[in-house]
Amino acid sequence: MRNKFKKMLLPLTALCLAAFSVCVYGAGAYNWYCKREKNHVRPTAENSMAFISENGGAYIGKDPEEKVIYLTFDAGYENGNISRILDTLKKHNVRGAFFVLENLVTRNTDLVKRMAEEGHLICNHTARHKDMTRMNEEQFKEELLKLEAVLKDTAGVECAKFYRPPEGRFSESNLKTASEMGYKTVFWSLAYADWDNDKQPEPEKAKQLLLANTHNGAVILLHPTSKTNADILDSLLTEWENQGYRFGTLDELFQTAD
Repeated sequence: MRNKFKKMLLPLTALCLAAFSVCVYGAGAYNWYCKREKNHVRPTAENSMAFISENGGAYIGKDPEEKVIYLTFDAGYENGNISRILDTLKKHNVRGAFFVLENLVTRNTDLVKRMAEEGHLICNHTARHKDMTRMNEEQFKEELLKLEAVLKDTAGVECAKFYRPPEGRFSESNLKTASEMGYKTVFWSLAYADWDNDKQPEPEKAKQLLLANTHNGAVILLHPTSKTNADILDSLLTEWENQGYRFGTLDELFQTAD
C-alpha cells in the first residue's frame, strides 16, 4: 500500500513543481498598450513598464522632433495579402521589419526569401506564437532559437536580433532573457484592429485613423494578412511621404534609443 501511494505521489509532485515553475516565471505579466493621444502627440507607456528600456526594449523613436516612421509587420501566414504588401513597399522603396512565425517560414519559404532579398529585416515572433509569460527560461529560449534555426535551415536567412512578444504579452523576466540572448524587444506606439480577416475595417476609415494618430518616431504595427492594409498601404505611404516623414529601420531605432 505504501509503495502504491508513493507511485501515485511522484507524478502529482512533478505536476505541482511544473505548475509552480510556470507560475513563478509568469509572475508580473503585462499586456502591452499605449494610449493614443490627440493632435499627433506621442504616446507614453505606463510608469510600471519602465523596465522595458532598461532591458533593451523600445516602442517609439527617441527624438520627438524627428519625422520618422518605423514600419513593422507581424506575419504568421500568407493569404495573398503579404505579397501585395511587399509589392507596395518595393514601389515606394521602403524597408520594413517582418516578425515571422515558423508556419510562414516553412509553408511560404520563397516569400520569406523575397522579404530578405528586398531589404526587409526578418525578425523573431517566436516559433509558435504562444504566451511567453507562461514559459520558464529554457522554454522561452527554445521558442526563439527554434525560429532562428528554421529561418536559417529552411530559407537560408539569418534572423535579425529583434523580438516581438506574441499578442504583446510579456514580463520583465522575458525581456531580461531576450536581452541576454542578444535581442532587442520591439513593441509599438500605433496599431489598430486589423487582424481579424472576417471583420476587416472599412479601408477609408482605417486610413484616416492611422493618419490621425501618426506621430514622430511612430513604431507602427500592421498585420500584412489584412486585406484592408493591402488595399490602403500605397495611398498611406504616399500621404506619409507628402507629410515629410521618412521610413527608418529598427537598427536606427535602437541606435538612437540606447
